[in-house]
Amino acid sequence: MKPAPFSYHAPTELQEALKLLAALAPQDGRILAGGQTLVPTMAFRMARPAHLIDINGIRALDGVVIDGDRLRIGACTRHAYFESDKVPGRLGDLLRRVVRFIAHYPIRQRGTFCGSVANADPASEWCCVTAALDGIVVAESERGVRRIAAKDFYKAVMTTDISEDELITAVELPLLPEDTLTGFCEFSRRAGDFAIAMVLATYRLQAGRIADARIGLGGAEALPRRIKDAEAILNGKKPEPVVFAAAADAAAAAIDPIEDNNNPADYRRALVHTLAGRALASAC
Repeated sequence: MKPAPFSYHAPTELQEALKLLAALAPQDGRILAGGQTLVPTMAFRMARPAHLIDINGIRALDGVVIDGDRLRIGACTRHAYFESDKVPGRLGDLLRRVVRFIAHYPIRQRGTFCGSVANADPASEWCCVTAALDGIVVAESERGVRRIAAKDFYKAVMTTDISEDELITAVELPLLPEDTLTGFCEFSRRAGDFAIAMVLATYRLQAGRIADARIGLGGAEALPRRIKDAEAILNGKKPEPVVFAAAADAAAAAIDPIEDNNNPADYRRALVHTLAGRALASAC
């Protein structure tokens, strides 16, 4: 099948795009950046937007910059950007590790970080990263700019705090201290498939004991989030297998798993237990 007819708009300035969005969003106007979710749903006519606002020509929305203690990721930055060593430090190491799990090569060349966050699929690796690191989503409209904490941004499966006239112009992630250890594990049926569950772990060592522990969960629940119960078990303890096992127990016990025909709740809970243990043990 082919998409239903629509009007195409290609602004070259951010304010022009915001003006178009304000006018056309009530008429089912949609933003087009990477298009790796929108275009296939249009091809199957599951989505029939009357207007597409293509933001790829807006240079101000492209690229990644370090702004103080944060990494600012523009709305048109592709997944593939994070396969390189362009992002320095421990955050760059983590993003390079995570990006390998995202879909397949052609999708990583076109899909965008911010588009993934905007879509809010529970199986999105970038949603998990944003939630685990307490990222900030920057949303702009003709009414002004909002900075939304990740914990407030995700509302339900593919549902966020964004209003129809708002455009996500950037996502900001905190730079990680150089002594941060990071681990990431996910499970899918085949390489490139949607993840059934994933766990991101970061922590530091102070006098041989864990500090600033973060355990982020994705895929297994409706929303990506930090697992505070598991973090509390880790902080102040030595990085030993028995401690990691206790944190994995806490993570598995804390979740409210998604269920479907192929993946019952108990299966996802067991996956979270395994992945949490592996992410902690492999952190480097």
